[in-house]
Amino acid sequence: MSERLLSRAFDILERNDMGGYTVPTHGLYPFQWNWDSCLVALGQARIDLDRAFTEIETLFAHQWEDGMVPHIVFHRESDDYFPGPAIWDTKRTPPTSGLTQPPVAAFVVRRLFERAPDDAQVIDRTLRLLPRLFAWHRWFFECRDPQGTGLAAIIHPWETGRDNSVDWDEALARIEKGAITPFTRRDTSLADPSHRPTREQYEAYLWLIQLFKEHRWDHRKLHDASPLAIVDPGFNAILLRSISDLADLAERLGEHRICEESRAQLAAGIKAMEGLWSEEKGRYLCFDRIIEQPIESDSIAGLLAIFAPLPRARASSIADRIRELGDRCDYLIPSHDPTSGAFESSRYWRGPVWLIVNYMIRNGLIRIEEHDLARRIERDSLRLVEKSGFGEYYDPIDGNPCGGSDFTWTAAMTIELLMKNDN
Repeated sequence: MSERLLSRAFDILERNDMGGYTVPTHGLYPFQWNWDSCLVALGQARIDLDRAFTEIETLFAHQWEDGMVPHIVFHRESDDYFPGPAIWDTKRTPPTSGLTQPPVAAFVVRRLFERAPDDAQVIDRTLRLLPRLFAWHRWFFECRDPQGTGLAAIIHPWETGRDNSVDWDEALARIEKGAITPFTRRDTSLADPSHRPTREQYEAYLWLIQLFKEHRWDHRKLHDASPLAIVDPGFNAILLRSISDLADLAERLGEHRICEESRAQLAAGIKAMEGLWSEEKGRYLCFDRIIEQPIESDSIAGLLAIFAPLPRARASSIADRIRELGDRCDYLIPSHDPTSGAFESSRYWRGPVWLIVNYMIRNGLIRIEEHDLARRIERDSLRLVEKSGFGEYYDPIDGNPCGGSDFTWTAAMTIELLMKNDN
């Protein structure tokens, strides 16, 4: 099985390669997405380390002056995706979106560096990326943590990558939406509508974009202007893990200021994560800054937190929670608890399994030596690909593929699982 799956996975990376960047899949997602590109670079590095670095460098070439790295770069024109550049109206060339995504880049760059740590060109390329990575991390605390809590908020569901998670339902329902420019979605003509966010959710997404455009995408104002500001433990775990990896890289390469400031960010963030812990649920909860209340949702957010360098006791409790989920579905890890009334087995982030999340959680489990559970996640992930191909995501009950097909980051994660990159 391994050689055949590897061959198919490498073929998908090649077919979705547009030169300096990859598309997640042709048709449904025809541009460069932020965390897609970063995670795809892990798989690319198994073929061509130079090409993997180029993927990251292409993304960071479009970093905003304030440090933000946008979640979409529109390198070319396409009518397949909505909302396109005209809706965002960010005044960038080439156009970009005005939001960001989970900052997994430094985690990835560290692993690219470690493939050839004595190569002069690899050292040089890593050194040139360090200040860009650091500027992005600093942006989160300057623009998404104005009160200095140690944790960043998201102001739009798309920033988490978990667009229609149950975590945002109540916050989105509170928004008093004004008029929205009539729109036609493209995703529901390219994928099963029952697998995608609802129209009502899309209306809320677009209303938020209209609001942010009124503030001319000034991120120093948007946190306080947004009616949605949620501290997501999964998102912050990715940020803190990347900060940790950036600190280690900076120390190794003699960038002492970046190292010291990153270590301080990490210490403050890990301490602040304690405020999100629920002893009753054995995991972390999202926190709604608008109403100053935790969000009692059974989503993947509080489990993804294990990706960060958490205290062992917290990580062990998360592992116990994942084991419980393993008794409730055939394939780990569902993005929402199957026993919850809000669970939908095939609708985007309201139930399905995503290999990128499996990969990150598995990485955290290996850190605390939960090897049996990590192997269960690895086996389930590869069973899904073997059964249903390289889907965008999968039904955790029957294993059927959902969303787009021939998905690049699913192929990249398959490569990583088969080639055992356990750092």
